[in-house]
Amino acid sequence: MNYASLQFVAFLLFVFSGYWILRKRELQNWFLLVCSYYFYACWDVRFLLLIWFLTGTSFWFGRELGLTSGAVIRKRLLIIYATISLSVLGIFKYFNFFVASAQTLLTSAGINVDPFFLSIILPVGISFFTFESLSYVIEIYQGRLPSTTPLRQYALFIAYFPKLVAGPIERPAVLIPQIQRERRLGYDDFTRGLFLILLGLFKKIAIADGLAPSVDAIFASPRPPSGTDVVLATLAFAFQIYCDFSGYTDIARGVSKLLGIELSQNFRFPYFSSNPSEFWRRWHISLSSWLRDYLYIPLGGNRGRQGRTRFNLMVTMLLGGLWHGAAWNFVLWGFYQGLLLLVYQAFGNGSSLVSDARRKTAKALGFLVFFGLMCYGWLLFRAASFAQIATFTKTIFVGPYRIASSMPTPPIAATIGVLLLMSYDLAAYRSGRATFYRALPPWSRGGLYSCLIVVTLMGLANARSAFIYFQF
Repeated sequence: MNYASLQFVAFLLFVFSGYWILRKRELQNWFLLVCSYYFYACWDVRFLLLIWFLTGTSFWFGRELGLTSGAVIRKRLLIIYATISLSVLGIFKYFNFFVASAQTLLTSAGINVDPFFLSIILPVGISFFTFESLSYVIEIYQGRLPSTTPLRQYALFIAYFPKLVAGPIERPAVLIPQIQRERRLGYDDFTRGLFLILLGLFKKIAIADGLAPSVDAIFASPRPPSGTDVVLATLAFAFQIYCDFSGYTDIARGVSKLLGIELSQNFRFPYFSSNPSEFWRRWHISLSSWLRDYLYIPLGGNRGRQGRTRFNLMVTMLLGGLWHGAAWNFVLWGFYQGLLLLVYQAFGNGSSLVSDARRKTAKALGFLVFFGLMCYGWLLFRAASFAQIATFTKTIFVGPYRIASSMPTPPIAATIGVLLLMSYDLAAYRSGRATFYRALPPWSRGGLYSCLIVVTLMGLANARSAFIYFQF
């Protein structure tokens, strides 16, 4: 069931009405749990067995950790559940990828093998709810979370439909207390929720779906592209993936606000970052913070020698890249992001030694340079193969460049949408508040709402169904 569909609109109206009619928290939780399972079953009812399995096993291991005091046994329980959950993720998401990679390696060495592949499909959102179940067990192990959460409440934490299939990756210590307490829907929450849904649909329908055919035309074309084609397609994909993913998150947060539950902010205007460290504090925040807290810091973080710190950072970024998908270009993308961070840490921290004027100039130049570097990273992310990466990279630096591009012109809704969104993001970035528009005069707010609605309606003709991050 896709957020940008009439089916979801009908589902949301039913959930919203039934939820607030029930009033009592326990009845609301049971109602949300059943609706969340129905929502997930709409993708494939067989996937419910997987989510039930991970819910039950993580709950049991969490309860056992709460009842066990021995350090050795507690550590063993944590390792066992981490092995179980990551094995499930590995089988569904990475088994065929590693088998195919091993076959390619052996074939290149002159060894012919008959590989065994699994005929399975990737369950929607498996990377997200697997990480959430793992964080539940880890936080109980670390003593940050009690193990006394009732199963029905924990099950709702895992299955809560607004964030189920593409995040944000919620922390149990943040979401479970909201499930346990009474909820109220105030006027501010209601209007803010509706605005987030509108903003998310605008990003998805008007911009992401509008840019997608133009991007696909270059990255899927059998003809050698010009440098102009590669640059424009990569730039278009940078906006496509941002609007597609942040649009989903906006809708998820808006829907959740209508139910009186606050989800984490996953994006804070990332394209106004001037360095890679700032970017990862603004892009997919729930994943980057999860990797920091549960992978980078346990590896040692920056507590050891410089070489060890660099190793920890690179391992974290490589695995973060692999989290995005079972393909080597995602691993390369993770390596590239890690390399940017290492270079920045080595050479980019001397701004405190210069004057304010020079610092502002350096930040402006850093923004331009880093945006170009980030866009090249999106080329690695989007490319279909290493051969395409090599071809496109050579084309960027060598050409040929042509005045006219063969990339199809995006629809007018996408063009207007990008300009409108960048203006909105810039205003929010400069004010430091995503809710800056609430301080505008009524006529300005009305103009903003009208523009978002009109441009979204203009983009309906180009709307696609699937969100990019559903595959992750």
